[in-house]
Amino acid sequence: MNVSINYNGIESRQPVEAEVDRLVGKLGKFLKSYSPDLVQLHGALEKHPRKVEYTFSLNLSLPTGTLHSTGVAPDLRLSAKQAFADLERQVKKHQAKLRRDYQWKRKRSRFEAVA
Repeated sequence: MNVSINYNGIESRQPVEAEVDRLVGKLGKFLKSYSPDLVQLHGALEKHPRKVEYTFSLNLSLPTGTLHSTGVAPDLRLSAKQAFADLERQVKKHQAKLRRDYQWKRKRSRFEAVA
């Protein structure tokens, strides 16, 4: 997986980079079926100029589509966790659609209870 993350207006990047590396590894477990050269993750971490608020936005390019997520929080690590959690949820949903899980879902039988 090709990973590139831009840090705009962030002074200390080391704690955030460690958290991002951990979350990228966790996300990589879901993307084993794709060729590593075809998966690209682009991220941008920005500090809001007038508030104590950070925005972490991610774009994941897969051969089967592109997914976007954003995390906004007053803490650097929390904004990264929110963005990756949203992206992980989208990847699971995307792969379920590709597997056509909706066709294999069992229908409930409609037995009425006799009183």
